[in-house]
Amino acid sequence: MVEQEGKYNIKAASKILGIQPGTLRAWERRYQMVAPIRNESGHRLYTEEHIKTLKWLSKKVSQGFTISQAVSLLENNHIFSELIPSTEGNQLTKLSNELLGLLLNFNEGKAQEVINSVFGLFTIEKVINDIFEPLLFELGNLRELGKISSAQERFALAILESRIRMIFYSLPQNNYLPKAMTVCSPGERHEIGLLLFSLYLRRKGFEVIHLGTDITEIDLKQAIKTLQPDFLFLSCTIQENLTSVLSLITQIALNEQNLRIGIGGKAVNTMKPAEKDQFSGFIVGQTEHDWKKWLPKRSM
Repeated sequence: MVEQEGKYNIKAASKILGIQPGTLRAWERRYQMVAPIRNESGHRLYTEEHIKTLKWLSKKVSQGFTISQAVSLLENNHIFSELIPSTEGNQLTKLSNELLGLLLNFNEGKAQEVINSVFGLFTIEKVINDIFEPLLFELGNLRELGKISSAQERFALAILESRIRMIFYSLPQNNYLPKAMTVCSPGERHEIGLLLFSLYLRRKGFEVIHLGTDITEIDLKQAIKTLQPDFLFLSCTIQENLTSVLSLITQIALNEQNLRIGIGGKAVNTMKPAEKDQFSGFIVGQTEHDWKKWLPKRSM
């Protein structure tokens, strides 16, 4: 292969990439992901391939990855070009099916490699919406049909949940934007659906305090007093818990009149018509499409 010629000094590269020269130097020094050619005066000269690599890394950082995570993806995948749109759906399906098979066979190492690959190929939003969420639905469906064991389901959920948490905590927060508290209703055991919603909120810029499971009613009310969130989101997946959750929402709404409250989760679909009418303003919905409609109406 013919070695490419260095064409861009650090000032030109900085302008093309929108990255400060000091940041470029720090990236190179710490991660060695590119090695600029030096001219006779010792100044850096970047090739077209260097610029391509740095653009890819910069794009990943803008999507919410840290630079170390982006470099790790780069090292694992060596992928720079975008997929051809007409083949994207097939690629998503193929990778999703491959990942499902690995998870059900308890192959954590290979499953993590595939997850790294999909994050190298697609945006966070696409991976969550088009791979992770359908996988979660399929896992639940297979478990209900008795086609997989509880051990297989729990292993798969643990792997997916760990990666969602990693993304969630890597995204920046703006403390001047609305504060949202997300919590599973007392008695709930599963939080991955709520975690996906929490991730959505953080991607939209909310300051999100995700409390998850095992929060008692007393602790929840105390947390509201202490944290003073603008939003409270409760997840209810177990139908038997629904009545107590709706009662809890009513109590909190009476005592915290400035707090905007939302409820979601599988159990919400089992609400009686009268309950749906009474709590219609609290029902956030199950999909990102629903969330996009609910949030702006309560963010005024």
